[in-house]
Formats: sequence, C-alpha cells, structure tokens
Amino acid sequence: MSRVGKYPINIPEGVNVDIKSNVVTVKGKLGELCCSYDDSHISAKV
Repeated sequence: MSRVGKYPINIPEGVNVDIKSNVVTVKGKLGELCCSYDDSHISAKV
C-alpha cells in the first residue's frame, strides 16, 4: 500500500484553501475546485 497520502502538500502563494465540515474548497488565479469527502477515511487540515 502506498504511503504517499501521509506526506503534506505544499500550497503555493496566491492559492486559498478552505475546509468546512466535509468540503474542501481551493481557489486560485485559474479558478476554483470543490471536493467533498467522507470523514471516516480522510482527515484534512491547513
């Protein structure tokens, strides 16, 4: 099984990441991306 998911992700300048309940929203100069996830499998923090 891969352990890549345990490493932190570097967020470049000019990119905003917002985490509310089960939705992660990433906004940058090229647009916006929203993704929902299940609490039992993934943990996210900034």
